[in-house]
Amino acid sequence: SSTCWHATRRRLPEHNESALAPSASRKHPRSEMHALSATSSRVVSAASRQTRSLGRVTRASGQVGTKAPTSSSHKIPRRSVFLASGMTPLLRLATASTAVTYASSATAKPAQNAQSEISKVLLDPKYPDVFPFGEKEMQRYDEAADAAFYAQPRFVKHIDDDAIGALTKYYATVFPAVPKEGDEKIAFLDVCSSWISHYPSQYVASDKLKISGLGMNEDELKKNPILTDYAVRDLNIDATLPYEDNTFDVVTNAVSVDYLTKPLEMMKEVQRVLKPGGLAVMSFSNRCFPTKAVSVWTSTGDLDHIWIVGSYFHFAGGFAGLAATDISPKPGKTDPMYVVFARKEA
Repeated sequence: SSTCWHATRRRLPEHNESALAPSASRKHPRSEMHALSATSSRVVSAASRQTRSLGRVTRASGQVGTKAPTSSSHKIPRRSVFLASGMTPLLRLATASTAVTYASSATAKPAQNAQSEISKVLLDPKYPDVFPFGEKEMQRYDEAADAAFYAQPRFVKHIDDDAIGALTKYYATVFPAVPKEGDEKIAFLDVCSSWISHYPSQYVASDKLKISGLGMNEDELKKNPILTDYAVRDLNIDATLPYEDNTFDVVTNAVSVDYLTKPLEMMKEVQRVLKPGGLAVMSFSNRCFPTKAVSVWTSTGDLDHIWIVGSYFHFAGGFAGLAATDISPKPGKTDPMYVVFARKEA
């Protein structure tokens, strides 16, 4: 389905159920939203896990929880973003017609995805001369401070296990190999990170492999076992990334792009911090919480979402090989999963 559903909370047995349970008095599903970014711009190192320090490298602990409203799940009526520009609207994708064949590299494989409408969207997107989305399209139903919204840690999964497995498998096909003795160091950045990044199990921080995470909630980030360091920042207030130019070989963003209110600024930052030839991967499903997703997302469908995310790359500039692929594991039976990707121009 192309409907943007409320994400399902999938609890983990090692975590306290009552600590995660939503309050009966809440009106919107805030407590279940995927962590987006955060309120400070600290970078936190795994080396000093016990220390709290604003503005220096440290492994800090704890953010306070807040109450947040909840509501029942519902379908969101949608319009096509293409109507405003006079373009032919893209049809919503009901189900993928075939299972995806995973590529061996982050390069479009038309022969392998010939039946996928998703893979066709960015072949000739006909983008306008200027970025088509403004303040109106980036408005949200709930414009309250994200700092409060994301203050409570959520140790939950936001897509089902099949979709997670598909994303992990995709990452395994496009990530550079884990460096061995004598190889050059490589670096990854997971933007809008949380307690889990869905990376393949062999990608763990080491002397040769740096994995940075940037997210909303510090408690979640410090639980992420693969991170070398993390930064706490609200990208909807400050869309800059606290890293040097040409730092990362790969930048990922999983099931969070729909909550960004400054996506163009953020994608320009992704391009800046990537090394020449570095890979940017934006993945998403049709699950979201419409109170915090931007209006252009909640009012459109899956094919439109591909076009929208592709526009972030296109108008940020400095990317090559922009493409999309459908990695949905069991179309019509599990959460769908889509990827839009490109490489920084060399």
